[in-house]
Amino acid sequence: MKPWGTRILLIGALFLLSYTVRLKQRQTPQGTPSPGPGPGPGTVELPDGTFTFRLDPAAFRAEFPQLQSYRCRELIPGDGVCTGAPGPPLLLLAVKSHPASSARRATARRTWARPGVLGGYRVRAVFLLGMSPEPRHMALLEEESQEFGDVVLWDFAEIHHNLSLKERCFLRWVGARCGQADFIFKGDDDEFVNPPALVAYVLQTPNAAHVIHGNIQRHSVVMRGGKYRVSSALFPQGKYPNFPSGGGFLLPRASVPGLAAASERIPVFPLDDVYLGFLALAAGLRYRHDDRFRVFGMKDELCLYGEAVLVHGVSLDRVEEVWRGLYTERRCNGTGPLPS
Repeated sequence: MKPWGTRILLIGALFLLSYTVRLKQRQTPQGTPSPGPGPGPGTVELPDGTFTFRLDPAAFRAEFPQLQSYRCRELIPGDGVCTGAPGPPLLLLAVKSHPASSARRATARRTWARPGVLGGYRVRAVFLLGMSPEPRHMALLEEESQEFGDVVLWDFAEIHHNLSLKERCFLRWVGARCGQADFIFKGDDDEFVNPPALVAYVLQTPNAAHVIHGNIQRHSVVMRGGKYRVSSALFPQGKYPNFPSGGGFLLPRASVPGLAAASERIPVFPLDDVYLGFLALAAGLRYRHDDRFRVFGMKDELCLYGEAVLVHGVSLDRVEEVWRGLYTERRCNGTGPLPS
């Protein structure tokens, strides 16, 4: 391992220790601050024509201080992902992953995440990660970075609420290191992504470069319990703004500056897909819904995968089987070519 890889492990261990201590000190019972008398100064108001959403920075600082105070710092910068000689326009596959998910990344690299040129677009993947407390996971990640050069690692802990930090920091990363990407697909490592269908979708959709594409959730109900719980003290309203489901969506390059600017003034919401919805609303961006973004799964039939842009929640073995059936054995009519 290179010396700087050893430093990553040391920095990560120290960071996670201090992070855990700070988090325990700051948490209130059930993670819920006492409700105040009402929205404080600096409250952000975001109307969408149906509702006006109010975000009180003081409430966010009280309940999720680590999300509001974090400043993006890259331990592995991924500065070679978008470099190279000028060529076809770039379609970047930005994949949220966990340090422990090396097998998922390996499967993706063998199938849908391998680089190439497809339909006039250069397709390139980058994996987005936070820190793990397991040195073994971090060592494997460093080896992957050296071999493939497709990893960006930040020094926040890889936990559920920090996915919103991954969203915010990625917007900064794109602006600094990959501003030439014409389209950015954001997805997860536990899914089947179909780059030929994705490129075909871009080429066939009018005004594709002017809207955000995905499976759009419209005024979803706020959940007060379970994994996606949000307290009424943090967000008292009962509905969210529209947002693209985090399982997979497509951003055009023109949307990135507005989203990044909004991330500098909007409190970091603890659910990453809802957070993007707030950023898009603040930036005045529009959506296009398409059912081919199969974020909630579908009937497990090979040719349906060929029609989808993505299918969320697919096992590793099934990803390999589907890829082989569509693009090696060619068992479905109408599937496009593989990246060259």
